Amino acid sequence: MTIASDLIRGHTDAIILAHLLRRDSYGYEINKSILSKSGGTYELNEATLYTAFKRLTDAGYITFYWGAEKIGARRKYYHITQQGREAYKRMQEEWQTTKQIIDNLLATED
Repeated sequence: MTIASDLIRGHTDAIILAHLLRRDSYGYEINKSILSKSGGTYELNEATLYTAFKRLTDAGYITFYWGAEKIGARRKYYHITQQGREAYKRMQEEWQTTKQIIDNLLATED
């Protein structure tokens, strides 16, 4: 089964915040986690991911810091703020409400 990207695209911020609730992370790792958790059916393109990081940073939902890797390029790690935690909770509640409405609208029984 193919998942329509349009159904997921509007929830990119919530998906990223959910990942950051577990631990600080960098872009490549977050994207690989999304791919893995979706069973290989969904992956954000790089432009979408980094646009979301900018939007979340500008909103005060995440901050970033540079890693101290000794080998390879330095990584930009993202960290969820308290404001981001509160925003995630709101987004999660909105998703549950939306999901219920869609379930009701798609039901074939009255």
